[in-house]
This record gives sequence, C-alpha cells and structure tokens, in this order.
Amino acid sequence: MKLKVDKLLIISTLICLLPIVLSLIMYDKLPDTMPIHWDSKGNPDGYGSKAYATIGIPLMMAGLNLITHFALNTDPKRANPSVVLKVIGKLTIPFMTVTLVPITIFAGLGYDIPIEKIVPAFVGLLFIVIGNYLPKSKQNYTVGIKLPWTLNNETNWNKTHRLAGYLWIVGGVVMFVNSFLQINWMPVFIVIMSILGIVPAVYSYILYRNGY
Repeated sequence: MKLKVDKLLIISTLICLLPIVLSLIMYDKLPDTMPIHWDSKGNPDGYGSKAYATIGIPLMMAGLNLITHFALNTDPKRANPSVVLKVIGKLTIPFMTVTLVPITIFAGLGYDIPIEKIVPAFVGLLFIVIGNYLPKSKQNYTVGIKLPWTLNNETNWNKTHRLAGYLWIVGGVVMFVNSFLQINWMPVFIVIMSILGIVPAVYSYILYRNGY
C-alpha cells in the first residue's frame, strides 16, 4: 500500500516553524521579557518570556496547524467545501505565524510596529475572500455556518451562505477601510462579528420555520 504524503501539511507546518530561524539569529539581542499581545490601540498589554515569544509560539502554532489539517481532512463531507476556503483554512495559521512572530521580535527590539493597522487590514482582507467563496461551499461539518437548520436542509444551507457571503464581503471592506482611519478598530470589529454571526443565524431559523 502506497503511503500518501500530504505535502501542504508538511509545507504549512514548516512555514509555522520558519520564524524560529529568525528567533535564533536575534535571540541574544532580545530582552528577557517581550510583548506578545497588544490592545486595540497598538499598546502592549501582555508579556511573555523570550523563549516563549520566539520559540514557544511557533511550536504552538505548528500544533494548531496540525489540528486544523486533521479536522479538514477527516470531515465526512470534505469534498463539499470550496477548495479556496479549505486552502485558506489550512494556510491562515502559517501566514499569521510568519507575520506575527517577526512583529513580536522587532517589537521586542524596540521598533514601533503599527499592529493596530496591520491586524484589522489583514482581518478585512480575509473576510472579503471568505465572503466571496462562502456561497460556493456545499454542506459540510468544518467550513461555513454550521447550524442545525443549515446542516439539515441543503436549500437552507445555500440561501444562508449566499446572504452570509454578502455580509462578510461588506464587513471585510469596512474592516479594511477602518484600518487606515484614526478609529479604535475593536468596537467596529465587535459590531461586525455580531452582525456576521447573528443575522445569518436568524435568517437560517426563519427559513427553517418556513419549511426549508
């Protein structure tokens, strides 16, 4: 029996571990305590040891990447989601790792990193892409709006995801534009996420009550 190698799993895991190389190069220059979390205004509000910030986080993200791949690859209906959404799901954690770990390193070195602009811009672009492909995903257990009513009825699933697709695109545009404005992005993010979560759920339930 020929063993099937998941190349994307291997590549994405290596990408998660890649920042460790930079970490080892800069390790002696870094302070013993480093910022690992920032508030919505870009001010550090959480700190961790140098070892955790530079090596522990990439290892943790590599583990999360393995779990994500396992969940997507073992979904009984894994052929149904949009291929693009599956790829996004498998590459988001590696991309976050190679972006955020270097930011942590350079922040530890004293560089002023505008993370309050980087994060909402990234989230906005991600929302736009996801919104574009949500309507193209068929019923499955890992990607999309997985409610009792959407999983029970294909029409309910399709209609709910069509509406959600428009909402995610609009929400993504708002998030992206907001990243360039002098506005605290966290309240905007909370409002957008509330709309993206509640409106499709209510719409799906209404469809269910109407026989879908």
